[in-house]
Amino acid sequence: MVALTLVAAAALIAGFVVWSGPGGGPGEAAAAGPTGFQAGPQGLVPQFVVTCAYSHSATDDPIVWPGAPGRSHRHDFFGNRTTGSSSTPDSLLGQPTSCERQLDTAAYWAPSLLDHGVPVAPLGLDAYYRPGPGVDPASVVPYPHGLVMISGDHTATSPQSTAFVGWGCGAQGDPQAVPPTCHPDTPLRLKVVFPDCWDGQHLDSDDHKSHVAASVGGSCPASHPVSIPQLTVSIGYPVSGEGHDLSLASGSILSGHADFVNAWDEAELTRQVDRCLNRGLVCGVVSNKAEDVARPMPGRA
Repeated sequence: MVALTLVAAAALIAGFVVWSGPGGGPGEAAAAGPTGFQAGPQGLVPQFVVTCAYSHSATDDPIVWPGAPGRSHRHDFFGNRTTGSSSTPDSLLGQPTSCERQLDTAAYWAPSLLDHGVPVAPLGLDAYYRPGPGVDPASVVPYPHGLVMISGDHTATSPQSTAFVGWGCGAQGDPQAVPPTCHPDTPLRLKVVFPDCWDGQHLDSDDHKSHVAASVGGSCPASHPVSIPQLTVSIGYPVSGEGHDLSLASGSILSGHADFVNAWDEAELTRQVDRCLNRGLVCGVVSNKAEDVARPMPGRA
């Protein structure tokens, strides 16, 4: 019992739990929120997770303002430690990373959270890779090298859809449009879901969004026929209790968004998609363990 408690505690620290039902098999996640959003496991949905420490902050954005240092609002960067205004997928590949998976040299970033106007140092980021809701896991293919994505609206002054952008306490629970009051044991998190369908041709687009789209009813639209992993990023902050005055560097607290540049080691990303998503496995990594923990879904070898 003590050992089981320690394992559960370690998993919670890593921001990820592999749920087990009776007899050690996969079980249902409790307190599930809207389909496709939860930061923690979604019952039996195949997935793998990458935990990344906070790397650095800068007023840079290599997607929106490439080659223009200081032109952007302030961002917090995770993953690739070299990300800056002049970064490209090729320059990022193979560079040092803050992620526990050292072959994930992708770049993740989001606007800095401010409390009474002062930047809050993030606790870290968990990146969950899954099939889109209802999508056949066997149909999911890895991102092409160099794919960039932005999810959320940095100009928003009214609530965004909480199916894609929202705030929560800890890894579980329904997302909310504005930050809730959190307990110290489950501090504040910003959660952003990226599109899971690609047009199969373009790594970027003029608005940095049109080349990808969200699946509907388990299917990708004809204009974006390629199923790619649905990426959910969950960023933790040491914010709990009352007395906060929160905003984002992009403006309103409602302007949550996140950016992603795929600079994964291609062979490793392909291995994870094939091993965990295509084969229907829930793969989890506890931060102090070097090996994956994988549980097969019922009916899959």
